[in-house]
Amino acid sequence: METESKSRPYISLVIPAYNEEKNIPLLYEKLKKVLDALKKDYEIIFIDDGSKDSTVNEIIKLNKKDRKVRLIQFQRNFGKAAALSAGFSEASGDIVFTMDADLQDDPEEIPNFINKINQGYDMVSGWKIRRKDPISKTIPSKFFNWLTSLTTGVKVHDSNCGFKAYKKEVVKNINIYGELHRYIPAIAYWKGYKIGEVKVVHHARKFGKSKYGVERLMKGFFDLITVKFLTRYAKRPLHLFGFLGVLCFLVGFITGIYLVAGWFNGIGIGNRPLLMLCVLFIVTGIQLISIGLLGEMINSSSRKDDYVVKKKY
Repeated sequence: METESKSRPYISLVIPAYNEEKNIPLLYEKLKKVLDALKKDYEIIFIDDGSKDSTVNEIIKLNKKDRKVRLIQFQRNFGKAAALSAGFSEASGDIVFTMDADLQDDPEEIPNFINKINQGYDMVSGWKIRRKDPISKTIPSKFFNWLTSLTTGVKVHDSNCGFKAYKKEVVKNINIYGELHRYIPAIAYWKGYKIGEVKVVHHARKFGKSKYGVERLMKGFFDLITVKFLTRYAKRPLHLFGFLGVLCFLVGFITGIYLVAGWFNGIGIGNRPLLMLCVLFIVTGIQLISIGLLGEMINSSSRKDDYVVKKKY
């Protein structure tokens, strides 16, 4: 056990990459300069998310000359959340960093993250205070950060920033999929971890194309609803569906009493639309309660990984 603790890296960097062939070598050189200066053992884990260019070849070259560089190659493109999940499962460092491979995140900020972690925070999120992106990305991002903070109660300015640092136990205890990587601070906060934030320098993209689009915007919105549900009702879905079900059932039941009272006073109910509404509310109420009961039987944490690893280096 003593030998294992000495060989385990202090820092693990988890870096998803998709069509970033020109950025990978430059990123590695910048990371190596900063990490070597820290005089701490480290590992760099690249996750190739089904790249169509020479990204894999560039990482393999680095792997051959530096044993601290590792590669997880996906069978196809599964998305950033899947890439992060795969990287988290492989990371063994005491502090785990995530960052993008597009050179927009500055490795020089790594010591600032470590200092913040050492102040007692379990997770530290970057805040791109002067973001070097087109307005088509910055405006939607500001809106979603505001909406995320309002919805989840986590006071982080830039929840979607890919530059983050975690204590090892945090990444081993969170489950992300879909577009949930945008809301990791909220998920970690719900787990009981202390969340911090540091301002970071952000650079404009030099090589490659942004993967941001309207489709991701919509997915992010729906996943915000998912996060809200998971952080409040994942372990007690009956509290949500049961409440709505009982409400519908009561509306239908009270409507039914009203119709029965009218029937005793000689008012026919057979052709009244209110009768159909009464039945609809009662049936809907029963169905919602049933969904809540079924949800109680399904543990969201048992969700299997939805990616396929082609090869590891």
